[in-house]
Amino acid sequence: MDTPPDPRRWWGLVVIGVAQLMVVLDMTIVNIALPSAQADLGMTDGNRQWVVTAYTLAFGGLLLLGGRIADLVGRKRTFIIGLIGFAAASGLGGAAGGPGLLFAARALQGVFAALLAPSALSLLTTTFTDPKERGKAFGVFGAIAGGGAAIGLILGGVLTSYLDWRWCLYVNIPIAAAAVAGAVVLLHDQSRHPQARLDVPGAILGSGGLLAIVYGFSEAESRGWGDARVISLLAAGVVLLAVFAYWQTRARVPLLPLHVVRDRQRAGAMLTMMLATIGMFGMFLFLTYYLQRVQGYSPVRTGLSYLPMTVAMITGSTQIAARLLGRLSPRTLLVPGMVVAAAGLLWMAQLETRPQYLSHVLPGIILLGLGMGVVFMTSISTATAGVAPQDAGAASASLNTAQQVGGSIGTALLNTIAASVSARYLLHHPGPPVKSLIDEASVHGFNVAGYWAVGSLLLGAVVAGVVVNAPASAVRAMGAPPGPPPVPPSRDAAESTESAR
Repeated sequence: MDTPPDPRRWWGLVVIGVAQLMVVLDMTIVNIALPSAQADLGMTDGNRQWVVTAYTLAFGGLLLLGGRIADLVGRKRTFIIGLIGFAAASGLGGAAGGPGLLFAARALQGVFAALLAPSALSLLTTTFTDPKERGKAFGVFGAIAGGGAAIGLILGGVLTSYLDWRWCLYVNIPIAAAAVAGAVVLLHDQSRHPQARLDVPGAILGSGGLLAIVYGFSEAESRGWGDARVISLLAAGVVLLAVFAYWQTRARVPLLPLHVVRDRQRAGAMLTMMLATIGMFGMFLFLTYYLQRVQGYSPVRTGLSYLPMTVAMITGSTQIAARLLGRLSPRTLLVPGMVVAAAGLLWMAQLETRPQYLSHVLPGIILLGLGMGVVFMTSISTATAGVAPQDAGAASASLNTAQQVGGSIGTALLNTIAASVSARYLLHHPGPPVKSLIDEASVHGFNVAGYWAVGSLLLGAVVAGVVVNAPASAVRAMGAPPGPPPVPPSRDAAESTESAR
């Protein structure tokens, strides 16, 4: 007999959504506050990047480990621990009297975010199993995952302008407190899997490989791609991940069961998500600098300039993808979503130094938001559907890792391209380095990097069209809105079900 659904499950979705929003917006909320924090704490230009890098490094590198801990200990418990730890680290960072303490606090935030994020997505996956409700729940979650970064830019601008940069960290404390109270009352967890064990060698290899790659891409932003440290870190990361993949075939209870990522639909959705975030997060960096440095916008005005994109993301996720997923196949949504988002980036890659918000920025971010809303919701739903309960944390962590690593790659790669193109522009346009010439060089670099971002999204469209080939009926069988009878499960899904037994 089926267990009746929890009547408070939609309030549980609110709790999960608030926690996810806190994690995602913290990736960007400090960006606008960074100049104020640098001046207040006396950071150098060389080490200021660690305010952002310390967080992304710990978050991206430890996600797989955090996901498996959630499977072992229990998602609700790790969710609450992650919230409390994240709030404590935020308070420590807000009270920092020097750069070192702020960097350490940001790293601690990343550690607890790596525990919190996969727990949140796992709880969502195991809470909403009814086919009629899963699409709506993932539509809301996809909108939060896609719009959280833009909301962080808006909130960071408001808090920095009207309060203090420290409130960009303090604001997490009341948010986390409310989420903890809601989690204790509203969320339920499945029992711990009786044969669950922690794969210690796998944890060391997997986390070490991801840490090396994320750190390498972060260092490439300031050192350049030919630097020996960058090359060594990236090479070491690839080797460690290769050994990790081999070990997962031998481990008795692997950290990441390979059937989780070997499934064609799941792998395609994760790769599509990574390619989408490469272009999107690079755009955040360039557009923020364009509006503040070139156009002279205040932090508040810069943050509010992103508001139409947030609205477009929510619309694309809840009103387009959530309504159509299950009636249409995933790639029928993913491919147009990536193409629309690429069109938005292409439109913005025509910027000039004169004011062009209404003519170029606004149309571009609306198209980007609509496309990304569709892509994020569809990717999240496809990547987490049909996973055995004991593997939900690992699958959720893998998807979060794809998003986080994509953002790190996009920021480092596109920023390096923009900087080198701007330097060549100045070299070929001799003259005194007046502001007008510097602005022209910067905008030219942004535009060229924008073309590369467009290429990343178009490549993602190709991957989605070729790899993600499940029909709409298969999506309905995995938990999307109802329809005709489902197709038989894939071989990997059957193996996963058999292993769960």
